[in-house]
Amino acid sequence: MKFMKLGSRPDTFYNAEAARSVSSEVSSDLIIQVKGSRYLLHKFPLLSKCLRLQRLCSESPDTSPHQIVQLPDFPGGVEAFELCAKFCYGMTITLSAYNIVAARCAAEYLQMTEDVEKGNLIYKLEVFFNSCILHGWKDSILALQSTKALPFWSEDLAITNRCIESIALKVLSNPSKVSLSHSHSRRVRDDVSCNGTEIQKLNKSASKGWWAEDLAELSIDLFWRTMIAIKSGGKVSSNLIGDVLKIYASRWLPNVSRNGYVKKKQATSDSDPDSANEITSKHRLLLESLVSLLPAEKGAVSCGFLLKLLKVANILNASLSSKMELARRVGLQLEEATVNDLLIPSVSNNDYDTDTLYDFEMVMTILEQFMSQGQSPPTSPPRSRLDFERRRSRSAENIGLEFQESRRSSSASHSSKLKVAKLVDRYLQEVARDVNLPLSKFITLSETIPDFARHDHDDLYRAIDIYLKAHPELNKSERKRLCRILDCKKLSMEACMHAAQNELLPLRVVVQVLFFEQARAAAAGGKVTDLPGNIKALLTAHGIDDSAKHKTPLLSNNTSVHAEDQWNVPGFKSPKSTRTSTLRMKLAEDDKDLEENEGIGRTSKFKGFCALPAQPRRILSKLWSNNKSSPEKK
Repeated sequence: MKFMKLGSRPDTFYNAEAARSVSSEVSSDLIIQVKGSRYLLHKFPLLSKCLRLQRLCSESPDTSPHQIVQLPDFPGGVEAFELCAKFCYGMTITLSAYNIVAARCAAEYLQMTEDVEKGNLIYKLEVFFNSCILHGWKDSILALQSTKALPFWSEDLAITNRCIESIALKVLSNPSKVSLSHSHSRRVRDDVSCNGTEIQKLNKSASKGWWAEDLAELSIDLFWRTMIAIKSGGKVSSNLIGDVLKIYASRWLPNVSRNGYVKKKQATSDSDPDSANEITSKHRLLLESLVSLLPAEKGAVSCGFLLKLLKVANILNASLSSKMELARRVGLQLEEATVNDLLIPSVSNNDYDTDTLYDFEMVMTILEQFMSQGQSPPTSPPRSRLDFERRRSRSAENIGLEFQESRRSSSASHSSKLKVAKLVDRYLQEVARDVNLPLSKFITLSETIPDFARHDHDDLYRAIDIYLKAHPELNKSERKRLCRILDCKKLSMEACMHAAQNELLPLRVVVQVLFFEQARAAAAGGKVTDLPGNIKALLTAHGIDDSAKHKTPLLSNNTSVHAEDQWNVPGFKSPKSTRTSTLRMKLAEDDKDLEENEGIGRTSKFKGFCALPAQPRRILSKLWSNNKSSPEKK
């Protein structure tokens, strides 16, 4: 840190009779009042260097031995005034980055210019500020921080702008010496637990962003202006800008717990609501400023960091534009997120018991942003372009390379959608435990994922099972609506075994699971066995007869078939089988209930939902035909 000393006389200021005086053989003839403090001084040394005091004294009609001058709005307070007064008396004063801004503003207020006297205080301060303070990294940071106490004076004198320009210039010059960062050096020096190797790693990792922690000490308005100046230089990568924003956010933004409460580290006392509201407003301004600084490039900041900002934005009730901007950016790289990242606390979950624990609507917005991306280019070029390429006699190898590149791009988009599908299903498992989560929201979010993105429905089935357990009040119709999003053909063997014994599922879903498992076994060439005992008990509990006299397997391995005997879940017939006839009646009853409650029959969604591929359907037709033709066992 740079210092400058002015004057040579000793400091003779002292306190006497509730006032500050100067030891002198000459009695004082001037009383100056600065923000409640009184100074008994002399006109000659002060008026010879301060044009403002000359004018005030000349305008005052007071003829008393002690002329009184009021300076109520003096910038910098009594400390800055004493610096200027001591300079006028020739006393030694020490200037540094800590007090130069206040001294400069005070000198400007007193009009200590060269017109009054050569070598006056303003000239000396400007020389020291430009030649020393602005040339040092630490001094520039400290001087910029001190401008917060005198924002208007600092702006008028261009002190703030000059500090910002100096800092930005040093960052853009990309110095290799990390030691310029006093925060980084202090952190490494104070960390006694670090050995030499760890310190080298810290130095190496911070060599590019050595300035980040120092800038994190600035207030948000100064930090914002400094970052704008750095970004406008165009020499700092967007990833490094993102790292700096992350450091600043971790330094100043409150930490939000999973249940939506601000942790005590940043929280204010409940007994002071005005102070709490003021801090919340500051945090809100800080967050919105950080959002405006986010680099435009995708991936410049991590998806997890963006979601942390979004959680804080929800708690602080930030502007809708800021939250939508964060949601848009999260949607661009949603495949990087985790389930915990997506658990965004609801804004008003502390005020209303009926609200959901997590902001479901925001996740819907993020998912819509992700799905709306034009990530999937066509896998083959238009025909007219192929003709044009032929006319230009381009080689087939070049065309093949373009096609492969297009396929790779499409494949990357497809893989990201597969990851997001898994992410959403696991997110549904978490939020399904919320007793206040409406069924419609659960279904809407699950249906946002395209069918091709779910290779299996195991995670979705687990989410449905959790929702059913957390919402036992669902009626028969609502349970059917919920299970309609499930594709039984995409369940694994373990999931099918669980679903077949799940008493919370509608009977129709259980039957679908059994049918598809039998079809899968038959298509694989395996032996189709009779129903397990626990499944028989479940069917019996639903009024379906499975007595010993009806031992006909659900499916058979015989192959005789008629073309008109295409298998269909609600349409199969076996007049000789009590089990199948009862089951048919039960499914028909379910369809009737569904039509009454929702106006949807089995000929609409259920047929499409239960449709089998052509080969398993033909196999089932053959197997079922043989069952119908075989005599009933007694």
